[in-house]
Amino acid sequence: MAKSALENPIFQDKTKARKWLESLLWADGRACGHCGVLNESTPIKSRSGFYQCNACRKQFSVTVGTVFERSHIPLNKWLMAAFLLCASKKGISAHQMHRMLGITYKSAWFMCHRLREAMKPAGKLPPLGGEGKYVESDETFYGNKPGMKRKHMGTKHKHTILSLVERGGEVRSFHMKDGVGLSLYPTILKNVKRDGTRFRTDTAAWYKGMSDFIPDHEMVDHTANEYVRGDAYTNTAEGFFSIFKRGMSGVYQHCGEQHLHRYLAEFDFRYTNRAALEISDEMRAEKALKGITGKRLTYRRINKEANA
Repeated sequence: MAKSALENPIFQDKTKARKWLESLLWADGRACGHCGVLNESTPIKSRSGFYQCNACRKQFSVTVGTVFERSHIPLNKWLMAAFLLCASKKGISAHQMHRMLGITYKSAWFMCHRLREAMKPAGKLPPLGGEGKYVESDETFYGNKPGMKRKHMGTKHKHTILSLVERGGEVRSFHMKDGVGLSLYPTILKNVKRDGTRFRTDTAAWYKGMSDFIPDHEMVDHTANEYVRGDAYTNTAEGFFSIFKRGMSGVYQHCGEQHLHRYLAEFDFRYTNRAALEISDEMRAEKALKGITGKRLTYRRINKEANA
């Protein structure tokens, strides 16, 4: 992000940050963070930024009912963190975030996870593809599973990641905990429209028979040095993996299995809302911030996941 962008008043003043976030989240009316009723609240004069809901009689602010709720970090720093994370193609480490924002490393780490939670899509998503659209499917292997040694194990000691990429559109990535096993077909068929979609993969054994479900299925044989045959290739998915791996290895360096799904959500979000689709850094950040509502992520919950 350019230096001039970081000098935006909403990153310097928490009151201006609050008003900006209110205009973004309450564009259709001021919604109570407790009961969701619109435009039935009164400002509380003694508490700037707080409102009294006339329906449920509870007090709320723009952060109630969001991933920002109960945070002691000033709202202007939250906005700056969101813009930085969305503008960095390969991510930004918690160490870098804590230095730039002047907060502790622990706070920066938790803040980044909350923002990744905001980037996760809400609700049921329509399937990818459709008439005349191309969807590529590919898998990669990342990291090391705890308690497993590398020697003579191929990729069994690594985490399996499946990504479905619609050419010129979005990407959806999944941590396949059973490897490329029983959950591969259900995951693909749930997220790819069968009729009309031009489905493209490599010749891995688990894709054989997929044409029984998605008729227009073509494969390229990488073992025979075949990478492109007409419109059959998986280069788009491999390009996404290159960004993901450079970010995870070069920026984040380490990721526990319990957190992998949030990192995938982060890279999926940035790729789906990339500059090639004429989405600017500011537009990407605004879209991420619109996703903070209706979600909560507590430090206790993250620790519980880590110990599970």
